Amino acid sequence: MASPEIDALTQALARLPGLGPRSARRAVLHLLKKRETALDPLRAALDAVGDRLTACDTCGNVDTTNPCGICADPRRDQRLLCVVEEVADLWALDRSRLFPGRFHILGGKLSALDGVRPEDLSIDQLVRRIAAGGIDEVVLAMNATLEGQTTAHYIAERIEQFPVRVTQLAHGLPVGGELDYLDEGTLAQALRARRPVG
Repeated sequence: MASPEIDALTQALARLPGLGPRSARRAVLHLLKKRETALDPLRAALDAVGDRLTACDTCGNVDTTNPCGICADPRRDQRLLCVVEEVADLWALDRSRLFPGRFHILGGKLSALDGVRPEDLSIDQLVRRIAAGGIDEVVLAMNATLEGQTTAHYIAERIEQFPVRVTQLAHGLPVGGELDYLDEGTLAQALRARRPVG
């Protein structure tokens, strides 16, 4: 039997996404076995982040500085603004290094079933950022779900009064995808977004 402290660590790790009780036990055993190279650095990193973790007042990103590193980066194109649902979406897009602009995190998506209304998201802050000027294009990078597309449509209506170009991420066939493995929604979107060859 493990001590209550080790058991508490195992339970805490098991609550992380992608880790169940067995994976958490394996992780704890590894941390205990490699104390100097794994446990001590992990503890130091968690302490450092835990003390300084904050949400960016500008975009909503999670970082150890406010404004976050992305908003404070002078190399970013301030005229381009990409709107995403969650922090994980921002991190995924930024990891690709393909978008040179800034971001805005909504904190979720509109959902009547879950009771998520426009005032529950940072849509008003987004509208204020656009109204302040200096933004030429707003990229709506919502997930290709019914709720994501409803959110994108609602935002597009809210910002249509401003002189900005509103674009959306392309949806449809993934590279390397085979038609017989795709769902009807993906096929329908691919057909609607078809373009001329050549």
